[in-house]
Amino acid sequence: MPPASAAACTDGIRQEHRDVRATIISPGVVESDLGHDITDPGSAAAMAEFRSIAITPDAIARAIRFAVEQPDDVDVSEIIVRPVKGLF
Repeated sequence: MPPASAAACTDGIRQEHRDVRATIISPGVVESDLGHDITDPGSAAAMAEFRSIAITPDAIARAIRFAVEQPDDVDVSEIIVRPVKGLF
């Protein structure tokens, strides 16, 4: 889902359901098995460079835990999790 669509859906949930908290989690590059089977050498090299800055899934889990553990009267609208060392 495109980021703008996710934001619109999340805002809609907040407006329609007053007692529901909704948080958009936007992760940067996260370690995963996705793309390990790329056979094109150029694409594989680009993916390896991209993955060189990947953060762990635990980092995303900690961000989610932060949002969930807030008091009932607090809604964390959005969390963007990026690696400190970026390519861009």
